[in-house]
Amino acid sequence: MLIPILLASLVLSINAASIVSRSQSYPLSQPAVLGPKTRITIGNKVIAPDGFERSATVVNGIFPGPLITAQKGDDFAIEVVNELKDESMFKSTSVHWHGIYQNGTNYADGTSFAPTGIIVIIPSNMKCDGLRGPLVIYDPHDPLAHMYDVDDASTVITLSDWYHIVAPVLRHIIGTTATSSLINGHGRYAGGPMSDLAVISVEPGKRYRMRLVAMSCDPSFHFSIDDHNLTVIEADGQLTKPLVVDGLRIFAGQRYSVVLVADKPVDNYWIRSLPDLANATYDGGMNSAILRYKGAPNADPTTVYTAPKNPLKETNLHALINPGAPGIPGYGNADINLNLQVSNNGGTFYVNGTPFKPPTVPVLLQILSGAQEPSQLLPNGNVIVLEANKVVELTLSTSGLGGPHPIHLHGHTFDVVQSAGNRTFNYVNPVRRDVVSAGSDSGQQMVIRWTTDNSGPWFLHCHIDWHLDAGFAVVMAESPSDTRAHLNPVPHEWDQLCPIFGSLSPSQLGGGGRKSWEEAANISKALFPQSPLP
Repeated sequence: MLIPILLASLVLSINAASIVSRSQSYPLSQPAVLGPKTRITIGNKVIAPDGFERSATVVNGIFPGPLITAQKGDDFAIEVVNELKDESMFKSTSVHWHGIYQNGTNYADGTSFAPTGIIVIIPSNMKCDGLRGPLVIYDPHDPLAHMYDVDDASTVITLSDWYHIVAPVLRHIIGTTATSSLINGHGRYAGGPMSDLAVISVEPGKRYRMRLVAMSCDPSFHFSIDDHNLTVIEADGQLTKPLVVDGLRIFAGQRYSVVLVADKPVDNYWIRSLPDLANATYDGGMNSAILRYKGAPNADPTTVYTAPKNPLKETNLHALINPGAPGIPGYGNADINLNLQVSNNGGTFYVNGTPFKPPTVPVLLQILSGAQEPSQLLPNGNVIVLEANKVVELTLSTSGLGGPHPIHLHGHTFDVVQSAGNRTFNYVNPVRRDVVSAGSDSGQQMVIRWTTDNSGPWFLHCHIDWHLDAGFAVVMAESPSDTRAHLNPVPHEWDQLCPIFGSLSPSQLGGGGRKSWEEAANISKALFPQSPLP
C-alpha cells in the first residue's frame, strides 16, 4: 500500500503480474514484484493513465507504484530515493506504509507534517499526484486458503481517482473533485480518448482472491463485476467470516479481499467501480475494467449493468479470529470514552472546535524531549493523551458538507461497534479494521474500540486527502511516558531529518509557491485563504 499508499492485506503465493493492457503509451504489464528488502525511487514522469498527458509523481517510473510483497513475519528494509525535480509539485516527501502498525517503530510511520513527523509541513496530497501503490503481506497459514486457487500480483486491483491539475494548485480550491477514476492505473475521462482499459484474466473453473485497494484521494467506489458474486473474506488486513455479496462500497484507504469464482460462460465482463462523484457514469467504458475469461475474444464486454441486490453491509461483516470488542460491553463502558464532533466552516474542518494545524516540531520529538501532558503538547487542541493499556471507545460524528468521511487510525486496528447509519451496537463480533466511514448525515455517528497497547503519537484523520489538508485530524498520544522505552530505539538518522528539511530552499521544496494559489484563483473563486507555502 503506498498511500503514499502502500496498503496491507494477508495470504499465500507470489508470481509476476499478468494485468494486460493494449495501450501503446503505457506499460503493457506491471514490472516484477518487489520483495520486503528493496529500493524504490520517487520521481517525476509524464504519464497518461486516462489518455490525458501530465507530469506526475511516480514510483520507479510507473503509476500505480510497483507491488511490494512479503510473507507474514518478514522484516522490511526499503530504501526510498527521492529524485523529484518538477517544481509544480512537492519535491520533499515521506512515505507512509498504510496498514502497517509500526509497533515499536513509531518514528517510521512516515506521516508527513504530523505526529511522527519525518517531514513537518509537506501536505498529504502528494498522493493525488501519483505517489501511491499496493503492498501485500501473504500469510502461508491463511485459514481461508482453501477458498481460492489463485492469489498473486494478477489479482491485486487498485482503485484510484485521477486529476489533470497538480495537487499544489487543487489544494487551494474548496470542494475540488477528480477528473476520472482508474482501475490498475487505467481509465477514461468524459470527452477524452478511448484509452485502453485494464484487463484481469481468469481461467474457467478457478477461484481467485481479488485484493481490492482503494487508494483514492477523495471518492469512495461502488465496486461490482457483472454477473458474478463476490465472497468477502478480509477487511483492511483482518480476516472476516466469509460473506457473499454482489457489490460493495469501498472508501478511501480501505481494502477488501473478495473471492471470485470463474464459473460463468467464457466471455468478457465489465468490472465496475463507480466513484462517489456527481455525474459519474459507465458511459464509454468510464470507471470500468474488463474481466476476461481465457478463450474470450480481445474485445470490450457487452454485459449490461444490474444494480446489486445483495450489496455489502458493514454490520454483516464479523471478525474471523478472536472476535469481540475489548472491554466491558455497552456504550460508554470503556476505560476512556471520547466524543469527537466534526464541523465545517468555509471549507475548513474543526474537530471539537479546533482545526488541525501542522506542528513546527513533530509530536514524537516533543515527547522524546520531555513533553508528557496535553498542555505541553502542540498544537494546542490537536493532541489527545491516552493512558497505557486502556480500552478506548471513540464516538465520532460529522456535520456539514463533504461526507461520508473515511476515518483512519494509525498504529491500530479497531472494532466497529456501531457503523454509521445503524442504530444498533455490536460488542460480540463486530468487524475489525482500520478505516471506517463516519457517515454523511447529521445525527449519524460511528463508534469504535481499541486498546492502547502501542505507545506513541498516532494520527486519527479523515482519509480524504483534501479534508486532512483542511484540518480534519487529531493526534492520539498514547502513554507518552512509555514512548521512549517502547521504541527500538529511534535511529540517529531520524533526528537529522527535520534539520535537513528546515534547511531546504523554496525551490528545493517545490509546490509552486504563490504561483499555485494564483493558478487556483484562475480556476475557481471558492478558495481557502492564502497560507505560507514551501
